[in-house]
Amino acid sequence: MTCTNERTWEDSLTVFCGIGWAERHHDVAVIDDTSTLLVEARITDDVARYNKLLDLLAEHGDSPVTPIPVAIETSHGPLAAALRRDSRKVFAINPRAAARYRDRHGVSRKKSGPGDALVPANILRTDMHAHLPLGPRRCAGSPRYRP
Repeated sequence: MTCTNERTWEDSLTVFCGIGWAERHHDVAVIDDTSTLLVEARITDDVARYNKLLDLLAEHGDSPVTPIPVAIETSHGPLAAALRRDSRKVFAINPRAAARYRDRHGVSRKKSGPGDALVPANILRTDMHAHLPLGPRRCAGSPRYRP
């Protein structure tokens, strides 16, 4: 089997973003390819905080040509929808899969707040090839609508 262009793209990545989802806020972690934490933040679902997220990503090399991939624990909600509008690859990580990963890499089974964003970021860093990115967000009623 030969390597695809998609795999080459994955192999060239050096920065990954994980978002731990919660009802009132979302924890964000940006890591490099050695799992070093570059930045962490807490954002909400408003426009100003979404722009803060984009600014954080831009500070670490994000651009329209080379967007940093994002893993989030849900495919629903305003933040996930906003992230899916551009060319960025967004991966919804099943909360059970994230919990299993958390069990493998820590002693506590509880979500820990800011540390929760590290889990999806590291899942992307190590196992992106095992996850499918979400498609672009489409309007309800369009032929390829996928919530």
